[in-house]
Amino acid sequence: MSTETRRSVLPAQSTAPAWTTELRCEDDALDALAEEWDDLAARCRTATFFQASDWQRSWWRHYGRPGSLLVVLVRRDDRLVGAGAFVRRGGPLGGLTGLGGGLVDYTDVLLDDECADRAAAEFAAALPLARPWQWLELREVHPEAAVQRVYEHWRGSRCRYQDSLCQYLPAVPMDQLLKRVPGKTAQRSRVKLRKIAEAGVKVRSTPVAEVPQALDGLLRLHFLQWQARGITPEHRTERFARHLTESTTGLVAAGKAAVHQFHLDGRLVAVNLLLLCPSFGGLYMYGAHPALRERLDIAGLLFGAALDETVGAGVPLLGLLRGQEPYKQRWRPDQLSNQRLLLGPAGAAPAAAVRAGAVCARQAAAHQLRTRFPRLKEALLARRRS
Repeated sequence: MSTETRRSVLPAQSTAPAWTTELRCEDDALDALAEEWDDLAARCRTATFFQASDWQRSWWRHYGRPGSLLVVLVRRDDRLVGAGAFVRRGGPLGGLTGLGGGLVDYTDVLLDDECADRAAAEFAAALPLARPWQWLELREVHPEAAVQRVYEHWRGSRCRYQDSLCQYLPAVPMDQLLKRVPGKTAQRSRVKLRKIAEAGVKVRSTPVAEVPQALDGLLRLHFLQWQARGITPEHRTERFARHLTESTTGLVAAGKAAVHQFHLDGRLVAVNLLLLCPSFGGLYMYGAHPALRERLDIAGLLFGAALDETVGAGVPLLGLLRGQEPYKQRWRPDQLSNQRLLLGPAGAAPAAAVRAGAVCARQAAAHQLRTRFPRLKEALLARRRS
């Protein structure tokens, strides 16, 4: 086991809280911390489903490279008040990044709301970025994420860039949601929703014991749905299926996810995975039989069930997550871009500078794609989120 602990030294008579930080590198660190981790997540208002221990531990088991895990912990009087998990990158320049890769829509750390600012300062001081070739890159960071506090306390080099666009809708009943849509579009949507109701589609929220079977159905329908248009290669892998099943089963058991199954004429025709946290729900992935598109409005079907679940859970927003697919735009969602954060050591930080240059180059290329080839960009985005 590899750990490093730093303790603030205080006079014996002091009643001030004792702050300690710890770096853990053993491969089973997340498993050992699971209970404390989720307890802290419940005290962090910005925590999403992707920061839940079920998701992070599952991702590490199926995607992590042995020996590359780094967990930063901050304790106040021995109580965990700050935590974040990172992966060491290989290559000549190395570096750190968040868990999840392209599978997560929000990257963050956990900070206790009651002492978030001090915990962020301790967290920043504990980050092992002291040598010129060391740097940390975090993708898909919400503007109000807890790690933004760590960024503000960082005393080395730092850069902030725009990342993927995310979209949100108010979690209200469907009839209220349609009020934000132009008249003709709203009327067409009402006709489609009546057709769904008349068709007799049965919607069922999946109990925990049946989640693996339901996700098998989701992936099977997902493949059918996208086979003619190209599917994200990772979604066809066994490791993705194992990760999706393991993480989702834990999240459903904890009330942080719901899997909806849709049956028509006695057949399973669609499955939707909705992730939940106190601030919003997220439509993460779905599968629908291609023949269903010819009969019913799939977007209306999925949105209706997701809204009912989100409203019932008392969650204020329904997140459409990354991507600007046309089926999302008809609902006139509010838009907010995630951010990409880069941190490097104080003084000369060549690795961070090289990484920042690469980010700028990619963003310039993306701008050209967006302005000169908008249809191609839409197709690539749709494939990315398929």
